[in-house]
Amino acid sequence: MNRLVSFFARQTRKLIRRSKPDKYRTVVSLESDHARRGRVLLSYLIDAFLLPPGQALPNEHTNYWEALQIAATFLDLGYCVDVISHRNNLFVPGRRYDFFIDIRWNMQRLSGQLNPDCIKIAHLDTAHILFHTTAEMNRLLALQRRRGVTLLPRRLERPNLGIEHADFATLLGNDFTASTYAYAHKPIYRIPISTPVLYPCPEEKDFDACRHRFLWLGSRGMVHKGLDLLLEAFTRMPECHLTVCGPVRDEPDFENAYHDELYSSPNIDVHGWTDIAGDAFRELVNTSVGLVYASCSEGQSGAVLSCMHAGLIPIVSRESGVDVDAAFGLVLRTSSIEEICEAVKAITTLPAERLREMAHAAWIFARTHHTRDKFAEVYRSAIDDIIARTGR
Repeated sequence: MNRLVSFFARQTRKLIRRSKPDKYRTVVSLESDHARRGRVLLSYLIDAFLLPPGQALPNEHTNYWEALQIAATFLDLGYCVDVISHRNNLFVPGRRYDFFIDIRWNMQRLSGQLNPDCIKIAHLDTAHILFHTTAEMNRLLALQRRRGVTLLPRRLERPNLGIEHADFATLLGNDFTASTYAYAHKPIYRIPISTPVLYPCPEEKDFDACRHRFLWLGSRGMVHKGLDLLLEAFTRMPECHLTVCGPVRDEPDFENAYHDELYSSPNIDVHGWTDIAGDAFRELVNTSVGLVYASCSEGQSGAVLSCMHAGLIPIVSRESGVDVDAAFGLVLRTSSIEEICEAVKAITTLPAERLREMAHAAWIFARTHHTRDKFAEVYRSAIDDIIARTGR
């Protein structure tokens, strides 16, 4: 990882042009050290390409490293790469591109401005935005009916027509995520999300001691990611403990609506945002048996996979985008409060040795399918196949 970051830090010193001194208007041009086959335009998060030498990548999301790796894949194949922010709505192509990769709105905006033979690849890192938005609004409506309060949506996003304008797509997600794009009838390559931190196997954990302790880990969008449902579920299970790791205080309407559950329930602790590379997080996972995560829509949840890497047994919604097998976890089909309670109680009643087996299997699955090496391998295989199919 450090070599990849250092490489791009050196490359960005060769910045060819900036239309404005801000990252949303910056163009980073990277030259391949191999025989040159052409040029690629990458519209993604640009932040990782602008880090000063020696500064580490942030841990809060996998997409920082994945953006670097996508560029590195094409550079290794002999393509030079121009990188722009997906929020750059002023960029106009001034040269020919063999491939164009985009995660949001530039696919639709730039398709007519690119050379006609440019191969366009949508990089899908979330469920289709229409599904994603509808799912959040349905959660908010259900909460309003349960609690008599209206909370603000946090994950709403302007829809895009990327999949309609793309020739191919790469997708972070499972069968659920892919199903939200099936209407477009485009070739989709599933890519396993990476993870920023690896943890040792939980061999020494005392599963009898921690069998009633669970974790919720998430970013913004407490209702979107099901924290409201978990709080209501755990108040019905005083024998079980929930630790909340996420920026609850950034959503004051949610915090106010669930103030008693968050701060007055003896079996619920709030840690706020937690660095998954830090000692505090390691201590939490070492004293917890599982993760409960009832998100209504994801691409593929990095939070779930980070916890599986740390040896937590996942109790997750299908919409989390992570494939969970009965050998190491439970899938929530409806994410109702009643179903969450049943799933949590089912885990607490298992023998310690069975809990150990499930935790180990979750760790093995994450280590096998969701690492940076695996992302790089599968992404390279997808691009190789697209090149073969298009004659590039």
